[in-house]
Amino acid sequence: MGESKQGVMVLGIPTKAGGFRGLSEQNPVASVQAKFKEVETKFKGWLAKQSLAVEAAVVTTTSAVQGAAIGGFMGTLTGDVSSLVPQPNAAGFNPEAMASLKQAQAFAGGPLVQARNFAVMTGTNAGISCVMKRLRGKEDVQSSMVAAFGSGAMFTLVSGMGGPNLAASAVSSGLFFALVQGGMYQLGQKFSQPPTEDVNYLKTRAILSNLGLQKYEKNFKRGLLTDNTLPLLTDSALRDVRIPPGPRLLILDHIERDPELKERRRANH
Repeated sequence: MGESKQGVMVLGIPTKAGGFRGLSEQNPVASVQAKFKEVETKFKGWLAKQSLAVEAAVVTTTSAVQGAAIGGFMGTLTGDVSSLVPQPNAAGFNPEAMASLKQAQAFAGGPLVQARNFAVMTGTNAGISCVMKRLRGKEDVQSSMVAAFGSGAMFTLVSGMGGPNLAASAVSSGLFFALVQGGMYQLGQKFSQPPTEDVNYLKTRAILSNLGLQKYEKNFKRGLLTDNTLPLLTDSALRDVRIPPGPRLLILDHIERDPELKERRRANH
């Protein structure tokens, strides 16, 4: 089952080719991840072929189960502190105070309460997002906000944290969730997209990078010395944008040696 090398026994497992593969070459975590990815891909492929009702039901259910697990875990960590919230006589409380009390109870429940709340929020959000994507053919901020509105409204209805007018409270919560989700979506889009490259400085950036003078790109931009001005550059123009003598000589020499810029400079003269 193994061979000795310098007094150390190396274990291995037989392969189909008749050889042995060392245990050190195996990565069980990577194998599990690859298997999970394969199953996930097949499941998504199967789900995409189903009707809208089936896909929405499956997505809602799986997301609700995940949300319930997260909520239950969080409820376990925080403990059931709902018993610490007073239980007054509703008849003796004004509506605003009673609404605030219900809000505290909704967020102070134990594992079961939190599992229910998170299941409703995540399941509703995922289900509406699925339907919107099928109907509109895309995922954007509008679909995201509609899904958030639904999850916020359903959370209010299920948790009972609304005021005297439950319908109005549900709409208010839905709008709040939608606005927050919309802002987060736009913020995520802004930071996830790479900065757009300034097409007016492509050649300039390439020259400076080639010379190791990238830090002077801001000087070119400050003086509006775009790619179109490269054939016209002079020492005085570079001095005006505060580029030191050494880098100025390197830049002008490179421009003089560049066939394209050299031809454009000759044409301008």
